[in-house]
Amino acid sequence: MAREKDSIASSDEHNSRGIELADRGWLDEALKEFKKAIELDPESAHAWDNLATVYAEKQRYREALDAHLKSLQLDPENPSGHYNLASFLAAHGLDFAVSEFLQTIELEDDYPDAHLNLGLAYAELGRTEEALKALQTAVEFDPADAVPRYELASLQMEEGDFRHAIVQLKEVTRLDPRNFEGWLDLGICYAQKGFYEEAERAYEAARELKPDELLLRYNLSALYALWKKKAQSLEHLKAALELDRGKVSGWLRSDPMFQSLEGDADFEALR
Repeated sequence: MAREKDSIASSDEHNSRGIELADRGWLDEALKEFKKAIELDPESAHAWDNLATVYAEKQRYREALDAHLKSLQLDPENPSGHYNLASFLAAHGLDFAVSEFLQTIELEDDYPDAHLNLGLAYAELGRTEEALKALQTAVEFDPADAVPRYELASLQMEEGDFRHAIVQLKEVTRLDPRNFEGWLDLGICYAQKGFYEEAERAYEAARELKPDELLLRYNLSALYALWKKKAQSLEHLKAALELDRGKVSGWLRSDPMFQSLEGDADFEALR
């Protein structure tokens, strides 16, 4: 019994030393201390929890998750354990996902969904160049799938690359003619490039699918404002305002596409 107490006491000492080392940024040394603590007392939930935190700092996410779960298995009523697991997932969930997608691709490179979801994770992390590359690879592996093309085009639009987005969206709408978002975004891209007739055709294709969708009505109004077709612009703007005045009024306050109508009495009366 005394020997067991000595082991637990020694475990606590290693655990405390590990915390001090981790606080100083000496992660490898801290790992050794937490592992010693666990060797001496395998049921030390706190040591497992601390081990998990250091693994996460070292970007060893799978081991971190295992250690967090082991800590909670040993002490399921510990609120700090649950909090630390939640914090790990909130802080490192996407990084963990990236590492697992990369592992998937290392094992099976021609796995389109892995490249697609890797690209989406990179985009969420703000790693745009890597996201574009991963999404392009997903398209190359499965060119007949409209989904990776649409996601690639969406990111290209966010980056202001409307020319390349048009290429992808034309294929999206060819592969999936009932893809409302594909037609809508294609219209937006054409409008941004000044191809008003092409934008109108894309919006009309979207309108056949969802005639009274708010974003469609608003973007049709913006298109006609750019095109200096006041009557059509105001017709669609009125319809959009009837659908959701609050949202549309907010959009109008900072939308340069309606610049040609600024000061117009009919336009000002609507907004």
